[in-house]
Amino acid sequence: MRITKVTTKTGDDGKTSLADGQRVQKNHVIINALGELDHLNSVVGWAEIASSSEKISEELKSIQQDIFNISGDISLPGKESKLLKEERIFFLENEIKVMSKKLPPLKEFILPGGSEFNARLHILRTTSRNTERCLVAMQQDEGRNELHAQYLNRLSDYLFLLARVVGLSKNLEEEHWELNK
Repeated sequence: MRITKVTTKTGDDGKTSLADGQRVQKNHVIINALGELDHLNSVVGWAEIASSSEKISEELKSIQQDIFNISGDISLPGKESKLLKEERIFFLENEIKVMSKKLPPLKEFILPGGSEFNARLHILRTTSRNTERCLVAMQQDEGRNELHAQYLNRLSDYLFLLARVVGLSKNLEEEHWELNK
């Protein structure tokens, strides 16, 4: 899809077009999901610019492509679009296994933060969870591709572990939640 004109004035009536030309209200569940995906993609970019690792930056940029692929799939209702490939879920699962082996077991919840990049990764993780909830709601109404919610579920796990691994590599001490403090 090429964007040839940003201001079209066709949305002034509270409706917008999906990729197939169908007009829907701007608060339609599909549009809400697309908006959450757009927000998630922006937060990925915001986190990526704080990374000092080329490998992590490339992985985050690849995740941005995945998010666009999910958006593309969703914007074509009734079509069997498969822009998001199952291999991308396998990639996240593999990275989760690799990172888990590097980390000490968690005994308690940890407080998000530790460094600028870690805090951004935690914000990104929670944004991923919000987006996942929005997609699940959309799937209940629209019956969409279940790979999308699976991907976002794995993504938030990946981001949580990535924040821990980055913190460990920077010798940051994890602060744990303390009951009744």
